[in-house]
Amino acid sequence: MVNILVVEDERVIAGLLVEVLEIEGYQTISVSNGEDAVKHALRTVPHLIILDIMLPGIDGYEVIRRLRMHPKSMHIPIVILSACCSPSARAHAYEVGVDGFITKPFNTEELLACIGRQLSRAQQNYLSPLTRLPGGVQVERAIDYKLNGMEPWSILYLDLDNFKSFNDVYGFLAGNNMITLVGHICQRVVQEHGNADDFVGHIGGDDFVVITTPDRARVLCRHILVQYKEESSRLYRAEDRERGTISGLDRKGRAFQFPLVSLSVGIVSSHFHYPQSVEEVGSLAAEAKRRAKQSADNVCYLASSQRNPFQDYSHAFPPMKTLSGAQAHLAQADYPYRERPLLRQDVVAEFK
Repeated sequence: MVNILVVEDERVIAGLLVEVLEIEGYQTISVSNGEDAVKHALRTVPHLIILDIMLPGIDGYEVIRRLRMHPKSMHIPIVILSACCSPSARAHAYEVGVDGFITKPFNTEELLACIGRQLSRAQQNYLSPLTRLPGGVQVERAIDYKLNGMEPWSILYLDLDNFKSFNDVYGFLAGNNMITLVGHICQRVVQEHGNADDFVGHIGGDDFVVITTPDRARVLCRHILVQYKEESSRLYRAEDRERGTISGLDRKGRAFQFPLVSLSVGIVSSHFHYPQSVEEVGSLAAEAKRRAKQSADNVCYLASSQRNPFQDYSHAFPPMKTLSGAQAHLAQADYPYRERPLLRQDVVAEFK
């Protein structure tokens, strides 16, 4: 369902907008000031924003400026709905990056037509048509944004294992459902456990990225892996789920049992690397993901150019029982990265 953020401080107008939009099948949330608009947009990434210019606190122009600066929100269509109808007001709105301008009192047909046009444009130009997540260009901009900033970052590179076998046996529609599920899980986990400005992108196919901070990287990774393992089981036939394999044919037409689809996550962090370009980040993330795929189950690896953090930090902590699989992920889910020892299955990929 399409989500629209309404930013309007006049309750009557806000209520009317919400009513009109929900009749048309849109899901809406209304806020009354600019600061809340920026926070909500970065947290939930609505599909479109309807924005008044005159707001308490920061005005609509400043809201647009902030959202256009951030890679997580720069693609969101913004439609101004304002009583300020002077040519200068319109010109300034388009200069700061607005996509449409409608004056109050508004015509419902005009507003809905503008919304439909902007949603279609954003879908075609910026978002994955399957997951409605930011795609290739937006992912590059998000990584570049982090490289040019001063804040520490971590990138999670997610990829499905044995996906082709699943797609061949169950069909491309089931495969699309699997890919969509991963996107939804990433979005939900980031909203629940990540930072407000964490970025989720769909590179293409069954590859995804999550850009976060080092203190959140492992928390997000573990919640994503656990939720994926639980929710993806519903996509299999009962007999395949119970057996733990997919019955299919190999390339020579012989009966073969394929593994269930698992999820690998490679992590690259600025704590250990100082890449100078998006291409370098991509190479590091690909190598981290490749090493993660060497594991038999959903295990994430941390790319590091330094010594093994297990050797560096484990002496400062009391012994911890080694767990396996989902138990280990759950056991560590809420421990900050630098405040606990690494478990043995969290092998560190070292780059010389």
